[in-house]
Amino acid sequence: MSNDENPRNEGPAGELPAEVPAPAPEPGAAPEESSGRQRLLAGLWPPRVSRAQLIVALLLFVLGLGLAIQVRSNSDNSALRGARQEDLVRILDELDNRTQRLEDEKQRLDDQRTELENSSDQAEEARKQTLEKERQLGILAGTVAAKGPGITLTINDPSGAVEADMLLDAIQELRAAGAEAIEINGVRVVANTYFSGDGGDLRVDGRKIRAPYEFKVIGKPQDLEPALNIPGGVVQTLEKEQATAEVAQAEEIVVDALRPAKRPDYARSSPQ
Repeated sequence: MSNDENPRNEGPAGELPAEVPAPAPEPGAAPEESSGRQRLLAGLWPPRVSRAQLIVALLLFVLGLGLAIQVRSNSDNSALRGARQEDLVRILDELDNRTQRLEDEKQRLDDQRTELENSSDQAEEARKQTLEKERQLGILAGTVAAKGPGITLTINDPSGAVEADMLLDAIQELRAAGAEAIEINGVRVVANTYFSGDGGDLRVDGRKIRAPYEFKVIGKPQDLEPALNIPGGVVQTLEKEQATAEVAQAEEIVVDALRPAKRPDYARSSPQ
C-alpha cells in the first residue's frame, strides 16, 4: 500500500503521530478562570457601600459596644456570686447588726430628748446628760478607762512577717464591727492612731511594740469575732504570712491605757 493510501498519515513504522497543538487563544481574550477571578475582585474592591448600609453598620457597632459594657458592669457588680452560702449569711448578719446598732443609737438619743423635755428639773437633767456625754467622749478620746464585754486578739509573729498595714486592717475591721475601746500592747487606740515600721519593728503612735501583739477590745463579742474571721479577712491574711491569730471572748475586758487630754490651740466650744 502506498503512503497516499494511509488514512491516518502515520509516519515511519513504530512511531506515533505527532500531537495536534491546541488552537491559540484569540488575541486580547483572557482565560475563563482568570476572567472569573477578575470579576470577583472587581465586585469586592473598591467597596461600594451605600449610605443606608453605613448607618446600619454604625447602629450595630453601638449596640454591640453597649452590650459589652453592660456585661462587664454586671460582672464587676457580682463579686459575691462566687461566695459560699455560709459566707453570704455571715455578711448579711454583719450588716443587720450594724443596722441594729444604728437603730439603738437613734432610740437612745430620742429617749434622752424625751427625758429632757419631760423632766421637771430640766437643768439637772441637762447636767446629767452632759456628764454622760463627757464620759462617752472620754472613752472615745482615750482619756478615761473603760470596761465591758469584748474580745482579746493575740497575734503571734515568729517570722516577723506582720506589717503595719495588717494591724491597721485589724483595727478597721474591729471598728466597723462596733468596737468602742481598743488597746494594743499598752497603747490606747484613738481616732488619730497611726502605725509605722516594718515587720518585727512596728510602732503605734511612735511607741515600739513587739510580738505577740495583744488587742483588748470592748464591744459586742458576737459581732467582733465573726468580723475577724470572714473569708479573706484579718485571720486568713495573717495565716498566709505564717502568723497566728487567736480570738477569745470575755464577759469583761478592761482597757485602762490612757491618752493625755490635749487642749486644742485654736478650736473652742460653740453653742451651735
